[in-house]
Amino acid sequence: MIFVTGGAGFIGANFVLDWLAHSDEPVVNLDKLTYAGNLQNLATLQGDARHIFVQGDIADTALVERLLVEHQPRAVINFAAESHVDRSIHGPDDFIQTNVVGTFKLLEAVRHYWQALPAIKKEAFRLLHVSTDEVYGTLAADAPAFTEDHVYEPNSPYSASKAASDHLVRAWHHTYGLPVLTTNCSNNYGPYHFPEKLIPLMIVNALAGKPLPVYGDGMQIRDWLYVKDHCSAIRRVLDAGHLGQTYNIGGWNEKPNIDIVHTVCRLLDELRPRADGQSYAVQITHVKDRPGHDRRYAIDARKIERELGWRPVETFDTGIRKTVQWYLENADWVANVQTGAYRDWVQAQYAEQAGA
Repeated sequence: MIFVTGGAGFIGANFVLDWLAHSDEPVVNLDKLTYAGNLQNLATLQGDARHIFVQGDIADTALVERLLVEHQPRAVINFAAESHVDRSIHGPDDFIQTNVVGTFKLLEAVRHYWQALPAIKKEAFRLLHVSTDEVYGTLAADAPAFTEDHVYEPNSPYSASKAASDHLVRAWHHTYGLPVLTTNCSNNYGPYHFPEKLIPLMIVNALAGKPLPVYGDGMQIRDWLYVKDHCSAIRRVLDAGHLGQTYNIGGWNEKPNIDIVHTVCRLLDELRPRADGQSYAVQITHVKDRPGHDRRYAIDARKIERELGWRPVETFDTGIRKTVQWYLENADWVANVQTGAYRDWVQAQYAEQAGA
């Protein structure tokens, strides 16, 4: 049995689906079901006895302790987090509460559970904390990519909250001996991605005939990781990672945001052409850049390859084609996640940037 937190969100749900596609080992899935937590992501598991879903908060110590004792997991994988930079700028409180306070309370509940385990189970137990490359800050265009030894220099409320959670995980290992592993990933993309992030937002807006908002000049560079590759990396780290270590997980795909948008437009031009014959690129609109926007992220993923033998399977070309096709084939999912609250937030976010 494994215990997954945040398993109804984008990466967490993909991980649960991936795990049960590769193993019959059951999953207890705890998710608060905030706006980005969506049980539709897990619809294919309905009636599957291997998947036990519980709605709840990682900060609810009594609930987490009860679930741990009841299900006796051999590992906890923590995906639970508020994760959108723009939302963190406009409302940082939720990010501090979930990513910092929530992680602290989860660590304490897990520590008490782990300390009470019999010796053999205690030795085998793992807590894997899933984090982000944004904790490292920003890179100059010619700077080497982030390694696991790079200093933490977070620049947004979101990345600062994730950096704090990473430090807590490290401290609980060094102070209490809690057997932890940490992964820091680059930008994920793929199925079930909530349409506030760059790639799904471009797909959804393009198909709806809406503007494709690009911050600033669009030359912010990110490393892109197909979510199913990320899932395989986490499984590998959980299986063979060295205790107390951090592993950077990247896709070896550094690309400017504007190139990503043009790639999405070209794929849609091919797979779902506009009725007027024009390219979706005519919908691109540059908007005012967001405050403190990091210019470049890049992951050096050689450590996980060297020590654990993992490399991504997908290239960006193969992964982005699969992603666009998934959104075209799952219009009902897209429509269902676009609630009134979601529409209002997106419209307000980009309306105040318009005209730049």
